Amino acid sequence: MAVQPLRPIQKRLRILGQDEIEALYGRPRFTPEERAEYFALAAPEIELLQSLRSVKSQAYFVLQLGYFKVKRRFFIFDLHEVKDDLAHVLARHFDDAILDDLSAIDKDTRVKQQRLIRQRFAYRSWDAIARRKVAAKARQAAKISAKPIYIFRQLVNYLNEQRIVGPGYSAMQDMIGKALTEEQNRLIAIVRRHLKPFDLQALQQLLADTPGLYEITQLKREPRDFSVSEIKREIQRGEQLHHLYWLAQALLPALEISNESIKYYASLVGYYSVHRLKQLNEWSVYLYLLCFAYHRYQRLHDNLIRCLIYNTRRFYDEAQALAKERLSNLRSESNKNLRKAGRVLKLFTDEAFAEQTPFATVQARAFAILERNKLALVAEQIATHAQFDETALRWEEIDRLARQFKLHLRPILQSIDLEAISAQASLITAFEVLKTAFGKGRPLGQYREAVFPVEFIPKTTQRYLSPPEQTKLSPDRYEFFVYRQLSNGLEAGDIFCRDSVGFRSLEDDLVDNERWQNKDQLLSDTGLGHLQQPIREHLAELREQLESRISEVNQRIAAGENEHFQIKQRGRQKRWSLPYPRSGESVNHPFFDTLAQVDIGSVLHFVHQQCGFLDAFEHVLGRYAKQQADNRIIVACLIAWATNMGLGRMGEVSDIRYQQLARSSDNFIRLETLKAANDEISNATAAQPIFHHYDINESLHSSSDGQKFETQIDTIIARHSPKYFGLKKGVVSYSLVLNHIPINAEVIGANEHESHHVFDILYNNTTDIQPEVHSTDTHGTNQVNFAILYLFGYRFAPRYKDIYETVKEGLYGFQHPSQYGDAIIKPVRKLNDDLVVDEWDNIQRIMVSLALKTTTQSIIVGKLSAHARKNRTRRALWEYDNIIRSLYLLDYIDSLPLRQNVQRALNRGESYHKLRRAVSYANFGKLRFRTE
Repeated sequence: MAVQPLRPIQKRLRILGQDEIEALYGRPRFTPEERAEYFALAAPEIELLQSLRSVKSQAYFVLQLGYFKVKRRFFIFDLHEVKDDLAHVLARHFDDAILDDLSAIDKDTRVKQQRLIRQRFAYRSWDAIARRKVAAKARQAAKISAKPIYIFRQLVNYLNEQRIVGPGYSAMQDMIGKALTEEQNRLIAIVRRHLKPFDLQALQQLLADTPGLYEITQLKREPRDFSVSEIKREIQRGEQLHHLYWLAQALLPALEISNESIKYYASLVGYYSVHRLKQLNEWSVYLYLLCFAYHRYQRLHDNLIRCLIYNTRRFYDEAQALAKERLSNLRSESNKNLRKAGRVLKLFTDEAFAEQTPFATVQARAFAILERNKLALVAEQIATHAQFDETALRWEEIDRLARQFKLHLRPILQSIDLEAISAQASLITAFEVLKTAFGKGRPLGQYREAVFPVEFIPKTTQRYLSPPEQTKLSPDRYEFFVYRQLSNGLEAGDIFCRDSVGFRSLEDDLVDNERWQNKDQLLSDTGLGHLQQPIREHLAELREQLESRISEVNQRIAAGENEHFQIKQRGRQKRWSLPYPRSGESVNHPFFDTLAQVDIGSVLHFVHQQCGFLDAFEHVLGRYAKQQADNRIIVACLIAWATNMGLGRMGEVSDIRYQQLARSSDNFIRLETLKAANDEISNATAAQPIFHHYDINESLHSSSDGQKFETQIDTIIARHSPKYFGLKKGVVSYSLVLNHIPINAEVIGANEHESHHVFDILYNNTTDIQPEVHSTDTHGTNQVNFAILYLFGYRFAPRYKDIYETVKEGLYGFQHPSQYGDAIIKPVRKLNDDLVVDEWDNIQRIMVSLALKTTTQSIIVGKLSAHARKNRTRRALWEYDNIIRSLYLLDYIDSLPLRQNVQRALNRGESYHKLRRAVSYANFGKLRFRTE
């Protein structure tokens, strides 16, 4: 039977808000200063102007030219619509000539002028050839991401790179809608071709009516914590998904879509109810279910491996703490016994004993002071200078914890498959031996000792795994040591799981070898200019910049021009610092004290009137929904969740019943709609004239930072952090703030390094506000962020806690340090640029993989920045990062305004955190949510 293709989307896609459309496609509205800039004419433009005849035609040409300089597009207008701009042009270029006729010029003249302007700037017109190329680009982008805003941005970037005058917004909507429909039809055709009746039956079973919950509903659930019961349920879900995962693994490569698209299609199963899924095109639903099975199975393995690492560390730390406590008690008791042993020794000099006193009598007196075994122990310590062995005590505590760690860790070991680099082959063999033994149900003690590989055990540890009281290897200690080595290897990246996202090998995260054969096309598609430049030429430019900056910075210090660079000398040691005046601005300007207080609900309703953000909260069933959106109820839900009040309490204090609140919250408020609503508000705010008055040094300067929140309800992402949560658990809300607007955020675990998410939160920002400079505190820095952000067109500008130590250990040059003489700011070592050249192909592959979203960017960045990962490619990327970081450090030393700008951007993030902390006042600020 022929595949019935989906019909093209009849209703045009809603990609941009009205303010965004006006900002991109509306005719420029100039200030007097901007008119002076954009209506200025260069010599070639004056020549073009003179080729036109009438003053009206010439004035219209200057106006078209000025508007094109700003928007790179043309506009049709009557002269009376642009009276202020026309008056400026006539006064500046035509001696205040007066025009009586303010109608539009004829079409032929307008088209001719547009052709002259295109030729002036080497732009091409929007013709059939350009349309075909842009349509192909749209189809290609649709394979990477099915989000319309992503495709739109890719097309805008492509039009700019190819110097094509783009079409109108409606044409872009139609093109993107058509690309998405064609992509959906392409995917449906492949799915339909590959799925067998048995496979269809397995997929249909997920949505089949059952007495209890739907099977898909059970599979959606995430474990709340790392308890035994939750992990067993997660393992059961893995068994349910196993067949579909292998089916998806065989089929998805044929679809040629990115992991980002797989994740997006999988998320639709989470967003939509079973009822809604049954109303969609059945083959589209099969695609979504396959992506869900694939993504959920991998995330399931992430959860199991994180549980393995978490519980292994927990048992180890518990054994360590108990061993330290025992050691302290033993030392205290030893000191007491030592004093008693001194009294025993005095018996031999006690003259009260007659010479013929039997030795047994003396012994009896001695043992009355200190028991025989304790006296023998003290004597051994005195004779041999023996010390208590803390490691031995720790292993004894692990023996006592054996029943617990077996209960928690054995089921996980049986449920995962691991691989490793060749150096870890012996450990993987041990893993397989344990897994086989657990599968057969035989105790490890029944196996011959020769069965267990020991090559991976250091010699210093071997004696503890075979304690003196035993003649052979302790099975319990061996088992725990395997768990600990596996955990360390998984975190370091030396051991990996191919059925995972966060713990598979870095090579599996990158563009595969077959696709990389088309390297030039992939590089061109990403639009990353530095990657397309010959590497030796690129490094030569960086070398010139870095070496000249080292010289300039030292010269300015020597000449006293860097006034805030202070040198302190103690004896022969010199140390410098960079104190600079802090801003004297108050937290709130007195102006705000004059404003009347307004309740949050009124603020939200006012904002909705301005940008319609509440329209983003669409019902989960779409047009099939019976319940209509009630903005009053949605606002009440938003306030209830944002303040941590909760829906129950909101139902008590308002005139809206809890049942109404809960139904609206479930149907309208989810991650997809929250992000869309936030983007509407952010874009509308950025469109206000005041927005750019907050620019820092005329740049869009953003910052990101994490804020810790204690969680009241256990979730898989919540972690212990004694510093912030005491004995409780919590999460980190990692926010991206620009000009006081929070434009993106991620929820991460308190154990995750914030620097791994810097690129992720920038690159996946879906608002129209695109940062140019980005700052973090020291926690946002690692070995790769400077390189990655530089190659993707951002300037990374972190603040360092100790700039002296940072420069002392992290400034590099293209020459040996001895070549810089007695300069106070000199590199710590010579850069290995040959390594960068040799590995440039692999670095390009990593960056293209990030751009194509082959996996979550934070995962790749985490793997690249891990100190244990020191293969040749990673070292080359770190070396390239050293070049970009060194350039920034020199600017940071040399420029007081830069340091102040960085501080200013970070202060805005802190201000946002204070505001959010003040809003989420209820329930002592503890989060009461189960999901992002």
